[in-house]
Amino acid sequence: MDTLRNYIEELIDKSTPERPIWNIEKILQGKAPTWNYIDGCMIKALLEMYAITKGEKYLEFADAFITYHVREDGSINNYDIHELNIDNVNSGKVLFELYDITGKERYRKAIDTVYEQIKIQPRTKEGNFWHKKIYPNQVWLDGLYMGQPFYMEYETRFNNKANYDDIFNQFCNVEKYMKDAQTGLYYHGYDSSREAKWCNKETGLSKNFWLRALGWFVMALIDTIDKMDKSYTEMYTKLMEMFKELIESLLKFQDESGMWYQVVDQGGREGNYLETSGSAIMAYAILKGVRMGFLPESYAQYGEKAFKGICDKYLYEKNGEMNLGGICLVAGLGCPDSRDGSYEYYISEPVVENEAKGVAPLLLAYTEILRRK
Repeated sequence: MDTLRNYIEELIDKSTPERPIWNIEKILQGKAPTWNYIDGCMIKALLEMYAITKGEKYLEFADAFITYHVREDGSINNYDIHELNIDNVNSGKVLFELYDITGKERYRKAIDTVYEQIKIQPRTKEGNFWHKKIYPNQVWLDGLYMGQPFYMEYETRFNNKANYDDIFNQFCNVEKYMKDAQTGLYYHGYDSSREAKWCNKETGLSKNFWLRALGWFVMALIDTIDKMDKSYTEMYTKLMEMFKELIESLLKFQDESGMWYQVVDQGGREGNYLETSGSAIMAYAILKGVRMGFLPESYAQYGEKAFKGICDKYLYEKNGEMNLGGICLVAGLGCPDSRDGSYEYYISEPVVENEAKGVAPLLLAYTEILRRK
């Protein structure tokens, strides 16, 4: 446990808002920092560490990092709401916590800035947000995590819960159109227009069950419910049932190591591998589900086994420094055409170390273990 905490502090010490060491995508692209979901995941995890440990280092770094991006008037550097990329909403979640802790008015104003995107985000004919303007009519599981927890918290705190029905219906549409009846798993993407090269022309669905996409969705459920007014009993109960059913389905595919495979249902197939980020998300979601009373106490063993499995397999020391491996850098659908949703595609994407999409959920799982103690 101390090893992981030391590792996180090493990453903080090596990072600045201009160059966070965990944002491998930006570093490989040689691009300046922008308002992006990857950093949002990491700052969220650091704020959870602060909430539990009261370690000032976590808060000071998070506050400085977000202040670097957010101007006094609430506008955000390098963030254009008209890009209509639902990923960019994700970092908005940390603004609520930072506003509560620091009282900085720039954070409250920036929350409204991000909400302006929610108001104009285009939708499929079923009513779900497009994943991005460049992916018209497409819903990806990733997008539910990027947008809905922020949307729910805003509605609960600042908009008199006016759009609860909208949030609820977007989750129900995903269940209706993207869930596989046989396995209980959800496909990565759905094209409402049936025009994307990667989709089934009858169902609109992509071909496979990608681990991190399933992770984003299960985390979307638990984190959205967490920000919801429980008195909306019917919605609350339905989302909770969706969460529980998906966990039950995923547990059937948990490897004896505690982890899950990159392509979830094809563990024995050549080229498939035990993947860190999705497995860490599952550890977090299961442990949080137990804490919130959605899952039996006995299920904590599955979350703890996943956490331990990742640390045993992929957390290691080299030249006096800690590293976390086994992280799929990125996977998507369409653009370029090689992102065709095939099994071969998912196992072909780069596997990297010390990237926030793996580090942040492992840290979130760690915070749940600390809560249990």
